[in-house]
Amino acid sequence: MVEKKPTAATRRGSILPTSSQATLINQTTSLEEDKFPTQISELDRVLSGGIVPGSLILLGGEPGIGKSTILLQICKNQDFPILYVSGEESPGQIALRATRLGKFGDNLHLLAQTDILAINAETERISPTLLIIDSIQTMSNPDLTSAPGSVTQVRETAAFFMRLAKERGMATIIVGHVTKEGNIAGPRILEHMVDCVLYFEGERAGGFRIIRAVKNRFGATGEVGIFEMAAHGLAAIANPSEYMLSGRPINAPGSVITCSMEGSRPILAEVQALVARTKAPNPRRVVSGMDYNRVNMLLAVLEKRAGLNLSESDAYINVAGGMKLTEPACDLAAIAAIAASCKNRAVDATTLIFGETGLAGEVRAVNNAQRRIDEGAKLGFTSAVIPQANLKGMRRPDGMKIYGAGNVNELIDLIFSQ
Repeated sequence: MVEKKPTAATRRGSILPTSSQATLINQTTSLEEDKFPTQISELDRVLSGGIVPGSLILLGGEPGIGKSTILLQICKNQDFPILYVSGEESPGQIALRATRLGKFGDNLHLLAQTDILAINAETERISPTLLIIDSIQTMSNPDLTSAPGSVTQVRETAAFFMRLAKERGMATIIVGHVTKEGNIAGPRILEHMVDCVLYFEGERAGGFRIIRAVKNRFGATGEVGIFEMAAHGLAAIANPSEYMLSGRPINAPGSVITCSMEGSRPILAEVQALVARTKAPNPRRVVSGMDYNRVNMLLAVLEKRAGLNLSESDAYINVAGGMKLTEPACDLAAIAAIAASCKNRAVDATTLIFGETGLAGEVRAVNNAQRRIDEGAKLGFTSAVIPQANLKGMRRPDGMKIYGAGNVNELIDLIFSQ
């Protein structure tokens, strides 16, 4: 027999306070978004200004990508009480990592615990403004018989922390493991329960990291923050376009610069292609940084509509720097890079190319064309090839020439005639 003190936290029920009577929206007091900044400029950008008290934020990413590092940096920049709960490391291990980030104040409390009832008791004692759970897959409810990390445990412990955050107005950040496909492990309801979902992206061997907001009830989704892994933690990159283009080859065949919209921010990236003849019966197709199936579609469009013989060649497409380009506006850059490598001719290094391509070889208009052009002009690009449909009403920056392409053949003619 084990004596255990019953608490209100052990009761299951609704996550949020409920009412039996409906109220008019005009008579309902709205939640005041009294956000507190993290003091990390790129992270505040992703969170639309900062962290909302009482919100629940889910942070996911591959092991070793920098999740625990940026959480400690948030703790370092605050002057209110913070409780950092770790189910995977001891306080000594966390303190060892914190030594390279600088000096911390007396407001950060470390707790190595996986029992949510013990964590609840500590939050009552400390009354933290911010609670950090690293990670949700290690937490367990002793009332359940299933093992930590199971679907039942993850769902119930996440619901517990959601209820705790809402009842006490305590902002909570929970770390989630990811699967081999890059999705957050556990039930899908985990992402539906939280107020904000942040994904950490980037290559562990690379120098930069990206935090992307895929859900945010208190701000815009799709925003990204870009960081560089330095000796003293993650450093925000104020001008990501300039950072991505540093060290690029000049007038090299198969190298093309495009502009991708990441949330509300235009970012220039380099798309590289290498086309090489092969005697193998099945040519290789290797894609890094773009959708594999979409690149295969673009190869078929080039062969069918532009007459390029690619069926007897290996094709390698890469986005330099580890960036992942997901929007169709980068189609034209991939096509230009493939065509340039196939013909072994260089595209002018000061030319910016963007646009979407259809199966008929037509070039379709894209959104935010003006912002993409302005970003290119700011970094010294003197010409741009864009969809013909985007030319109407386009404001041309001083010293920059803009050409419109209606199909892939016109694109190829334009990039090789300059």
